[in-house]
Amino acid sequence: MKKLALVLLLSVPLFAQTNDKKPPTTLRGVLLEQLRTTHDQEDWFVPVSIAVDGLTAQQAMWSPSKGNHSVGQLAYHICYWDQRALNDFKGVKNEKFDGNNNETFDNFTAAQWDDLVKKLNQVLADWDKAVNDADDAKLAANASLIAHVGAHNAYHVGQILYVRKLQGVWNPDKGVK
Repeated sequence: MKKLALVLLLSVPLFAQTNDKKPPTTLRGVLLEQLRTTHDQEDWFVPVSIAVDGLTAQQAMWSPSKGNHSVGQLAYHICYWDQRALNDFKGVKNEKFDGNNNETFDNFTAAQWDDLVKKLNQVLADWDKAVNDADDAKLAANASLIAHVGAHNAYHVGQILYVRKLQGVWNPDKGVK
């Protein structure tokens, strides 16, 4: 009887993690899931489309302190690197990069905010299409690049939410209490 109770107790976490959605079983499926959950599909964390939704340009410019990034700077940075990586994936030549990563944050202005949100959503939609349309060999050759794009996006979305919480402009009903 004790063994049965132990087995049942140990199996509870397995049942607790099941849901209606089946995990992807192909490389394409895993990569698309990662890109989509960092773009516009809620899963374990808030996607960037929700993280930036509803902010004014003035709110997007707010920084918690000197030397820390604003939501706008973080969104600009994500967009910048996602576009460069997508160009690499597609074989499109990028503009020369001088190696100063600060520029990928600091070139954001309040006047760009509305267009930046659209551009960010577009580059992520373009990534989805590119991965969906790529042949298996191209996916295999670029799987690490695509996975790094998703991980990089998730990292910075977390920062965006933290900045919004510090600023007092995050609605916890959107996903993070």
